[in-house]
Amino acid sequence: MQLKIMMPKKKHLSAGRAPLILFLCQMISALEVPLDLVQPPTITQQSPKDYIIDPRENIVIQCEAKGKPPPSFSWTRNGTHFDIDKDPLVTMKSGSGTLTVNIMSEGKAETYEGVYQCTARNERGAAISNNIVIRPSRSPLWTKEKLERITLRNGQSLVLPCRPPVGLPPPIIFWMDNSFQRLPQSERVSQGLNGDLYFSNVLPEDTREDYICYARFNHTQTIQQKQPISVKVISVDELNDTIAANLSDTEFYGAKSHRERPPTFLTPEGNASRKEELRGNVLSLECIAEGLPTPVIYWIKEDGSLPINRTFYRNFKKTLQIVQVTEADSGNYQCIAKNALGAIHHTISVTVKAAPYWIIAPQNLVLSPGEDGTLICRANGNPKPRISWLLNGVPIEIAPDDPSRKIDGDTIIFSNVQERSSAVYQCNASNEYGYLLANAFVNVLAEPPRILTSADTLYQVIANRPALLDCAFFGSPLPTIEWFKGAKGSALREDIYVLHENGTLEIPVAQKDSTGTYTCVARNKLGMAKNDIHLEIKDPTRIIKQPEYAVVQRGSTVSFECIVKHDHTLIPTVMWLKDHRELPSDGRFTVDEDRLVVADVNDDDGGTYTCVANTTLDNVSASAVLSVVDVPNPPFDLELTDQLDRSVQLSWTPGDDNNSPITKFIIEYEDAMHEPGLWHHQTEVPGAQTTAQLKLSPYVNYSFRVMAVNSLGRSLPSEASEQYLTKAAEPDKNPTAVEGLGSEPDNLVITWKPLNGFESNGPGLQYKVSWRQKDGDDEWTSMVVADVSKYIVSGTPTFVPYLIKVQALNDAGFAPEPAVVLGHSGEDLPMVAPGNVHVNVVNSTLAEVHWDPVPLKSIRGHLQGYRIYYWKAQSSSTRNRRHIEKKILTFQGSKTHGMLPGLEPFSHYTLNVRVVNGKGEGPASPDRVFNTPEGVPSAPSSLKIVNPTLDSLTLEWEPPSHPNGVLTEYTLKYQPINSTHELGPLVDLKIPANKTRWTLKNLNFSTRYKFYFYAQTAAGSGNQITEEAITTVDEGKMAMASRQVDIATQGWFIGLMCAVALLILILLIVCFIRRNKGGKYPVKEKEDAHADPEIQPMKEDDGTFGEYSDAEDHKPLKKGSRTPSDRTVKKEDSDDSLVDYGEGVNGQFNEDGSFIGQYSGKKEKEPAEGNESSEAPSPVNAMNSFV
Repeated sequence: MQLKIMMPKKKHLSAGRAPLILFLCQMISALEVPLDLVQPPTITQQSPKDYIIDPRENIVIQCEAKGKPPPSFSWTRNGTHFDIDKDPLVTMKSGSGTLTVNIMSEGKAETYEGVYQCTARNERGAAISNNIVIRPSRSPLWTKEKLERITLRNGQSLVLPCRPPVGLPPPIIFWMDNSFQRLPQSERVSQGLNGDLYFSNVLPEDTREDYICYARFNHTQTIQQKQPISVKVISVDELNDTIAANLSDTEFYGAKSHRERPPTFLTPEGNASRKEELRGNVLSLECIAEGLPTPVIYWIKEDGSLPINRTFYRNFKKTLQIVQVTEADSGNYQCIAKNALGAIHHTISVTVKAAPYWIIAPQNLVLSPGEDGTLICRANGNPKPRISWLLNGVPIEIAPDDPSRKIDGDTIIFSNVQERSSAVYQCNASNEYGYLLANAFVNVLAEPPRILTSADTLYQVIANRPALLDCAFFGSPLPTIEWFKGAKGSALREDIYVLHENGTLEIPVAQKDSTGTYTCVARNKLGMAKNDIHLEIKDPTRIIKQPEYAVVQRGSTVSFECIVKHDHTLIPTVMWLKDHRELPSDGRFTVDEDRLVVADVNDDDGGTYTCVANTTLDNVSASAVLSVVDVPNPPFDLELTDQLDRSVQLSWTPGDDNNSPITKFIIEYEDAMHEPGLWHHQTEVPGAQTTAQLKLSPYVNYSFRVMAVNSLGRSLPSEASEQYLTKAAEPDKNPTAVEGLGSEPDNLVITWKPLNGFESNGPGLQYKVSWRQKDGDDEWTSMVVADVSKYIVSGTPTFVPYLIKVQALNDAGFAPEPAVVLGHSGEDLPMVAPGNVHVNVVNSTLAEVHWDPVPLKSIRGHLQGYRIYYWKAQSSSTRNRRHIEKKILTFQGSKTHGMLPGLEPFSHYTLNVRVVNGKGEGPASPDRVFNTPEGVPSAPSSLKIVNPTLDSLTLEWEPPSHPNGVLTEYTLKYQPINSTHELGPLVDLKIPANKTRWTLKNLNFSTRYKFYFYAQTAAGSGNQITEEAITTVDEGKMAMASRQVDIATQGWFIGLMCAVALLILILLIVCFIRRNKGGKYPVKEKEDAHADPEIQPMKEDDGTFGEYSDAEDHKPLKKGSRTPSDRTVKKEDSDDSLVDYGEGVNGQFNEDGSFIGQYSGKKEKEPAEGNESSEAPSPVNAMNSFV
């Protein structure tokens, strides 16, 4: 809530302008005679000297005056008395001299046209008004005229005259079309000060039927229009087609449509002219030139510079304006018109004249009887004005004499005045450009002092600012003024205070101790008056937290903070402004106590936000700028200049950068001839550059567009520039990617990447294809083709090297000599198979193949490599023949050996070798047969325990799915596991290979056993499979236990069990704490140390079981699980490298020929010992051994 306390007779002195305004007002008030005292008339209001009236409304001629006694009024018209009573249409306002002429009911305004003067008179004198010239406004119609069509050549200059009718006041001129749309103006087309429309040069688009000049008469609010002017602009080619037979002027007929020429002036004429202007008016100088290209206008002042703050350029710099012109602006001004072909200048000599203006205007003079005084009337002008005096409206020369008055030019000196000396004096200063008239009275009075300022006025002032205490007074003779502070204070001295002549007391820097009551005392010989003034000093209002500059993106929210500190007795009002205006009435703007929030910011929200804190005494403000950033606006006004065959200059005008500086411009081009609608990147230029020199290609119809880029992104593209078609030329380059490859044994197919339309450089694009055998002496054979990218040469020898070249040409000529490319005629299948093929079996899964290379001539093509076909014919174990899909390995290049990995052990294989070229495979070599030796078997397919009894378990299994040889026997190992998971002694048992079932007897009842089972061949032991099982419980012993006394119901037993349970709980807590600290179980440690059950130690003293753990590494496996072998082939088994492996077509080999083993995989730890025999390597291990 804001409270405003209103106190009577209270004044506030606020910011800096208030002291000066108050001081000036009080100086004026010191000259004012209170209206209750006798005084001559004073004119307070009158109509302007040049008074243009609206003839449709009543005429009101103002004349107001004050005086004591109230004055009477009379008028003169055209120098003679105007008898108002005789004209029924004229009335005078009661108590005033203002006239009203009622012409709306009847009468005409022209009847009352003339010069009027008002006189206000009372017993003390007469005051007169200015000469008021009454003229009715006029807006005449254009005279009817028949306007012929104007036909002219493209590039000529043109002036369309307006010549509006003479009106009062002069009309405002503008050009529009029939649709009331203003005609566009530019440096080329513009309107002159006289209203004519000037064309520096015409273009075909200037052709139109409705060039209309309009004259707007503001006083009567009417618009008059001239008859439309028709203009037809035709090119010289059109003239040649239509009137060639009638023209013999060779300069005109066949001339260029755009004749460039240096500038000449359309206005003003000649090389020099003169211009006269009155002081205080606007000086307007104009130069309009014609020429092609359009001239540009420059202005200079000879022997001086143009005034910086008063000079403005209008009408595309064709008009120079200087406002508030003074005599110092006289001189020679030069306008220069320039284009690419030359320059011309015109000098305007300016003379500034001056109607009379005041230096010292006469002021009212109040004197007491016997006093002296002066009236001064001082004016200046060019030429210097003449000063004349009147007394009560009568020339002073014929006025009654007054011995107290003496005239000295522009000064009247009064001495020892008496009451009869009271009168009104008029001073007239005139020259040929105008006059000044001032009334000043001399009023002789004898009055004691009176203070005009209200008593007990309270002033409130901000600390550290001036305080001005008003004491307006009047008295005759003029009283003296003194100021006192406090009830018993002494007179204030001028060393601390400033005492003004109008009675005002100024405290230059008011402080808190300046608070108090001040007394103003006025004295003259007739008496004394005084008044009390009260002063309070307040703390200044300050903004202690100002809004800060902000940069935001569109759509975001921004806030400005403004925290105000103020005097506690003052209530501030805080308001926010945007760009010095009220905030938009938009819900997105919210203002709370000390914050402005703008939500969903858009582009229009950018600007200066000002926080203004107002109190009744002062105001402070703080501003911050909000910048709303965005991608730039697109460039515009694209222009092509310096157009050459291979280059052009592009210039443009940047669009608004939207408060984020433009970093670069991207220029794109369109080829309307070859790829219309498709834009390509041309170049980029820095953001400070607005022109670019562009390299061009021949025979392209270019259009360009420009995009601006700033930190937020890229603008939309500009409008496309005008099109520019470059001349045709021979191609600059030849086709690329030239190749020569045969598709048949007896041909040569020459291919190339053709030039695109942009690269063709001209019409008629073709290709000259040339070829000859490399190793022969034949001449080049050539063929010219078009619209193709391939040529086939037939009848060539098989696979012969050829030299090839392809050259581009068009109607303008050939491209540079092309490069020669080596190619070959078509390939044929190889004729010979590789010989001397033999096989070296490395191990059960790997073999090495060798062969002799095929002669190069028999390959009849590019050697691609050698391909081995191999397949498994029969199994050595079953001797059962069956068909197996053939596998293929390809060895790149000229290799003569290779490795065959991934073979199956104990198998019969057949292979052959073929050479490969680009056409295909040659004949196969004779088949070679080889056998792989036995390998270790895979794990048994399954293992299960059936028919458990008290002391026996029966095992059943299925043989290995891959025996990899002849099974010799099975090995079964088993060991008991007690209740604490400790492993017992390991039992090793050999079982014949023909068995698939085995019963173990004499086992312990109700005991868990773990079994390890694997098969063997002559090559060694295979992977094992594990299983666990439990013998059954002895029912007789269980029945005997049931007949024992049930001690579980005894109290002592229950107490003992509770104690044991508590102890176990404590132990578990301790173990848990140790485990969290990183401790290990003993079982785990022993398990880690004894992975193989066969090397588990027995306790020496009592033969009890060792420890067993079912942790992750040794937990019982699921039925049928397998533990793969970790045996590997020793490195000395083979010294071949991996490059000896070929590329398989069945997915088992990498692209580089490396083999991916079909038996590779992660190995488990073997808790059992396994077997002692060696094991054949897996394919992966075999490959690793060759590295």
